[in-house]
Amino acid sequence: MVAPLLNTIRDYAWGSRTALPELMGVEPDGRPQAELWMGAHESASSVLPWGDSLYDVVSAGPADVLGQETTERFEGRFPFLAKLLAAEQPLSIQAHPSREQAIDGYARDEAAGIPRDAADRNYKDAWPKPEILIALGPFEALVGFRPLDGTVALLEALAPVGFEELTSLLRNGKLQDAFTQFMGSDRDTIRPLVSALGEACAQYAGDAFAVERETLAKLCADFPDDPGVLAALLLNRVRLERFEAVYLPAGNVHAYLSGFGFEVMANSDNVLRGGLTSKHIDVPELVSVVDFEPLTDPVLTAPPVVDGVATYETGAEYFAVHRIDLDDSERTVAGVGPRIVCCVAGSVEVGAGGTESDVTLSAGQSAFASGPEGPCILRGSGTAFVVSAR
Repeated sequence: MVAPLLNTIRDYAWGSRTALPELMGVEPDGRPQAELWMGAHESASSVLPWGDSLYDVVSAGPADVLGQETTERFEGRFPFLAKLLAAEQPLSIQAHPSREQAIDGYARDEAAGIPRDAADRNYKDAWPKPEILIALGPFEALVGFRPLDGTVALLEALAPVGFEELTSLLRNGKLQDAFTQFMGSDRDTIRPLVSALGEACAQYAGDAFAVERETLAKLCADFPDDPGVLAALLLNRVRLERFEAVYLPAGNVHAYLSGFGFEVMANSDNVLRGGLTSKHIDVPELVSVVDFEPLTDPVLTAPPVVDGVATYETGAEYFAVHRIDLDDSERTVAGVGPRIVCCVAGSVEVGAGGTESDVTLSAGQSAFASGPEGPCILRGSGTAFVVSAR
């Protein structure tokens, strides 16, 4: 089966009002359009042409849709979720658990009798949530902990009042203590520190940390009593250009700031938040999953294109991501299990061995190929991402 998908757009407040409409060639309606979901997720599944949700079709006969191997590996669950993500405002500072942490946390929440849809539940399922974000244009983010000497240099350059203890902790290699101290502080303690940081950013006139200063100044203004602003001091500030990416394995603390990208993740809702949000925050649980190893180079450069195919190497067992660039040409893309094809430029025809007809996609549209189908065959002039199980 190869079929076009009807997808849900989530209207989260941080979403862009223009990025998705511009990609799809439609007039914006003034509302934020944050994420377009592609896959078989319980809360916002893609819908097939005959009206059934992909989630219901997978649940009714997983081996027929996912293929036998993928069904056995992932216990009948669709292994990944793909999104077009358009951010106009910052998302929360967050991290995701490992597989073992998710299993344990889910069991604890179940034993405590917390409803699975409760706003204060930490673990919605027993899955991890590794993810990759591939920029479709300039994309700004905070990703992983900056090496400590870099953060000390930033603090010395800005010299905010009241940050002497933090600077001392970092000089002594105590990153976890510094992060935990920030995240566990109450709003009365945080507010004067955020104010002092904002003042320091306003007075800084150097060039070495201009981007960091600009980001921190905006966060201080928008979130005056949020500990996430201070946590942002500790994170790498990155800017992605088109087709560059960041990969976020378990424990990576991050926050998307703004931009438009294609995102792929394991099919999980497990997000542990630490700030820049009005949603549920559980600092002790967040700290328990965080990887405190500093990240020297968080950006994945755009991979080389070989015969029209660029492969993003992540090591994630739940998905593999390929970018296909077509110039009035044809490419065959192998894959394991179910596949989702998303066109992000031009026009692409999608077929597979044994299918009777192709599905034609324009920018912003996607198609599904079931696990038992042969390799995907793409034709046309444009760019598409093909996501499969690994």
